[in-house]
Amino acid sequence: MSLTTVLVSVAILGGVGLIFAALIAVVNRRFWVWEDPRVNAVADMLPGNNCGACGKAGCRAFAESLIDGEIQPAICTVMGPDEVEDVAGFLGVDAGESTKRVARLLCAGGCDVAPQRAEYRGLQTCKAAAGVAGGGKGCAWGCLGLADCEVVCDFDAIYMNEAELPVVIPERCTACGDCVEACPKDLFELMPMEQQLIVQCKNLLEGDEAESSCQVACTACGKCALDAAPGLIAMVNGLAVVDYRKNELANRAATERCPTGAIVWVDGAQTFERTPTAERVYA
Repeated sequence: MSLTTVLVSVAILGGVGLIFAALIAVVNRRFWVWEDPRVNAVADMLPGNNCGACGKAGCRAFAESLIDGEIQPAICTVMGPDEVEDVAGFLGVDAGESTKRVARLLCAGGCDVAPQRAEYRGLQTCKAAAGVAGGGKGCAWGCLGLADCEVVCDFDAIYMNEAELPVVIPERCTACGDCVEACPKDLFELMPMEQQLIVQCKNLLEGDEAESSCQVACTACGKCALDAAPGLIAMVNGLAVVDYRKNELANRAATERCPTGAIVWVDGAQTFERTPTAERVYA
């Protein structure tokens, strides 16, 4: 190859490179979008968990919404009060208020009160077990106890107790919803802390048939609906359903005659108070 050929090739490549560089510069100038420099600063102040509990795709999206005034700092459930105030002070906005939400388990049927109807020997995950005839538990709607929710929780807010039921630690729960998505039985629900009247059962059977599958199942006796404020509780498909839009009417009266303890009053962070009649199950 002659020197002339080499020089021509270098010149051609150099010319093509200059042309593309010029095009990139023009496109960049034409489509450049200004970004508020505060976005990076606010994003650095956020936890960086990207849990989505705020309703945004991640912490950076949350920061952009803060800058745009679409949301208030207190909506972030991961930050503590001091961190919320720091963000609000930096932006010169009101910190706002948010209702603390936590994941609640709508099942109390652990291995101590809900018998197995078959032995499952497959992959030890709830999702896998649920795919094999529902998982082998006597109650087809109950928790399978294989801890998918505990594994998926990035905040160590869930642990499994001796009855193989997940227990949520409200102080650590950010209401990110990962456990809700992970549970194949749809047994987790995100609830405001002030919702204290909860039906911990999804069993659609009635009477003795329901109780034979789980000692703490709702038997559809209807006593809670009769004892509660009018319209607060309705019996739907053999299951007591609380209308949380009427939460201000809720009190312990609805739990007092429940024969199994399926409906509970949550006192404080995680103390589930059941009717004395059901204490035989939990003694």
